[in-house]
Amino acid sequence: MPDPTNTALIIGASRGLGYAMAEEYLKRGWSVVGAVRGEGRTRLHDLADRSDGRAQIETIDINVPDQIAALRARLSGRTFDLLFVNAGVTNDNPDDTVAEVSTDEFVRVMVTNALSPMRVVEALQDLVPSTGVIGVMSSGQGSVANNTVGMREVYRGSKAALNTFMRSFAARHADDPRAMVLMAPGWVRTDLGGPQGRLSIEESIPNLVNVLMEVQGRPGLQYLDYLGRTVPW
Repeated sequence: MPDPTNTALIIGASRGLGYAMAEEYLKRGWSVVGAVRGEGRTRLHDLADRSDGRAQIETIDINVPDQIAALRARLSGRTFDLLFVNAGVTNDNPDDTVAEVSTDEFVRVMVTNALSPMRVVEALQDLVPSTGVIGVMSSGQGSVANNTVGMREVYRGSKAALNTFMRSFAARHADDPRAMVLMAPGWVRTDLGGPQGRLSIEESIPNLVNVLMEVQGRPGLQYLDYLGRTVPW
């Protein structure tokens, strides 16, 4: 039987992969706190209405540090078996090389995909007990070793930066008993992934949640795909 005391805190759960994660954890008997950016009513609100009280909604724009601090204050005294930060944008023209992208676009992508997720991890990580999991949504495109074709340079760079920052976080917490994971969900058909994605959300997310459950109790940082395979750095 699922343990009803298990609770996931999912940052970026209003749509796409984050929403699907919230839905999957609820199916498995967990409680979920899902954070949305504040864009009005979302699918997550509808899901919460159907959850018999097991889903709660918080509001945060992770690019605003004061809102991160406010969320931390609101969650004071709570613990979460999973903290997962799901954030991802790309530049207006994903085919731009890093030399072609505007500075404003470069900064927007890097802040949203790399800087802000780490600020959230730093601010909220003490809500995760020693048996818990701290996860961040990365991408297979964040792998430097696997980058043999180029393309989507700014997005790739932002996810590679995220991976490096998370690795630094793990190094500073080398004796931490918690599991930490950078997840590569595969190329999924979402607003971000586009209609050509290889995977449906239904093919990616239940497997991704399986992986997050399997890493619990394994200290240290891993970079894994949605089937639990190690992604080369």
